[in-house]
Amino acid sequence: MVARVAGVFNEQLTEAIANSKILVVGAGGIGCEILKNLVLTGFPSIEIIDLDTIDVSNLNRQFLFHKEHVGKSKAQVAKDSALSFNPNVNIIAHHDSVISNDYGVSYFKQFNIVMNALDNRVARNHVNRMCLAANVPLIETGTAGYAGQVELIKKGLTQCYECQPKAPQKSFPGCTIRNTPSEPIHCIVWAKHLFNQLFGEEDPDQDVSPDTADPEAAGDAGASALSAEGNTAGNVERKSTRSWAADTNYDAEKLFTKLFGDDIRYLLSMENLWKKRRPPTPLVWDNLPGKDDAPIQHSGLPDQRVWSVHECAQVFASSCSALQKDLKSRPEGDHLVWDKDERSAMDFVTACANIRAHIFNIPLKSRFEIKSMAGNIIPAIATANAIVAGLAVLRAQSILKGEIENCTSVYLRPKVNHRGQLFVPERTLTAANPKCYVCAPKPEVGLACNLKALTLKDLTSAFKEGLNMQAPDATVEGKGLVVLSSEPGETDHNNDKTLEQIGLNDGCALLVDDFLQNYEVRVRLQQEDEEKSWRLVTDADTPMPAPKEEEKSANGSNGGSSGNDPKPGPSRPKEDSESDMEIVEEDDDEPTMKPPKRRRTAMSDEVVELC
Repeated sequence: MVARVAGVFNEQLTEAIANSKILVVGAGGIGCEILKNLVLTGFPSIEIIDLDTIDVSNLNRQFLFHKEHVGKSKAQVAKDSALSFNPNVNIIAHHDSVISNDYGVSYFKQFNIVMNALDNRVARNHVNRMCLAANVPLIETGTAGYAGQVELIKKGLTQCYECQPKAPQKSFPGCTIRNTPSEPIHCIVWAKHLFNQLFGEEDPDQDVSPDTADPEAAGDAGASALSAEGNTAGNVERKSTRSWAADTNYDAEKLFTKLFGDDIRYLLSMENLWKKRRPPTPLVWDNLPGKDDAPIQHSGLPDQRVWSVHECAQVFASSCSALQKDLKSRPEGDHLVWDKDERSAMDFVTACANIRAHIFNIPLKSRFEIKSMAGNIIPAIATANAIVAGLAVLRAQSILKGEIENCTSVYLRPKVNHRGQLFVPERTLTAANPKCYVCAPKPEVGLACNLKALTLKDLTSAFKEGLNMQAPDATVEGKGLVVLSSEPGETDHNNDKTLEQIGLNDGCALLVDDFLQNYEVRVRLQQEDEEKSWRLVTDADTPMPAPKEEEKSANGSNGGSSGNDPKPGPSRPKEDSESDMEIVEEDDDEPTMKPPKRRRTAMSDEVVELC
């Protein structure tokens, strides 16, 4: 390999490479290129972590994978393929989540350099904190189309991944999703929520039934429905969507009739909703558009053809059957996790989204388009991945040579700027934000909320969503009183109590730590009567993103819940190593980065406001 060829590297670098150990997190588009470069350069000891499996859609740019590898572990196949280039390298592959307890600070300390090739903000945050705790250099990489970036993160020397506030996840009003969708993305979010209600982790904030509390409806429909549901004791008995579906044995026709017939007719009874809108059209299982149409010839790829409503219904039936079978095969109480690369799950969302779109007079989309929107897929270009991976390995060589001051951030432009530059480097290392609540010497952040309304369960959500913690514990500063424990059941009895009820007041300071991340931060509580949710504040003038009310849609990869009331954080998504983060650079003399539009793996973390 290159490091063994005399004269290519100086003796210092050759010896440093020979004695180095590298961790690569992510085995997708960039991860494959990084692994190949490391192996061909002659790095002798490499470990690679990726939880994902190979999908057909990966094959156009993740060149270590081939058709026969579909369904297998990305990390393991990447290892096997890379060893064909250089069988003398010791590669250890982990088909696992980097957030797992198995990869603590002591694990990270054994590496000379960690190289990130992820597109998942939760995983990026975690690796960032682990590298800070272990004091190991982290090389962060990412691409979006033809643009890309390579950035060094080193404790005490550069800014960390969380030094600059990330744009908050854009959200959809819950009543729009449930009652009045107007765009394809609204139907896709609804379909993903339906998947969770039927097969995934049930979340009351992802209800797909008509929203009787919609302020715009302002009619008697909701009240009459509630009145009709009352039992003899005067209580309202409700059955979860999954329990009802299980009682029907997931009968596709019965599910279809309720979701796309009965529920739509109920929406029509909310007459105020349709005074200025075109009303939806309920569907009947036995009389669907396209049933008698001749097959349409399509010259493109099968996934690029838009299915008829009748075809969607057939796919809905088959995917329900497959998903029910998968759910039954799991232990009692377990659930499915939506994955864009799992055929039945993707078919289900495509079919349901398009059926609902037809009902609300919204253009239908192909499976390919819906997959891109539902999985938050940024187009990936193989050449951009290769360029960024090459730059990353060059930065690794500079670190091993002790030239860390030369490892400034480099931006790959989609096209040359006015000075003819395709690569735009920063002039100096970017200093850490002294107000950063992660890498500052004494991390501190304010939490503005209404202590009379925010519950302990909501506070947990704030720590997980706002501070990106995995297992937060909180004690009152100076008193040692345990307010929140990550140990199951220890503080659960207080979940529904407000912060005021458990003795917390304005100005109270909490010491919050996450043992999984070896991270601790001081959180100051700030009473704000008008605050309906919560928000992080690093100083008096710079509020941090929080789940505030937003009117427009688009969804993001690594966020949290949003709305008038604070909601529990989303379940932890897995790392996804496709088409990593996007970066945008400026043309000015001193390049600066525009606010990054980073995203998370699955729309399982899409944010929905409750109206």
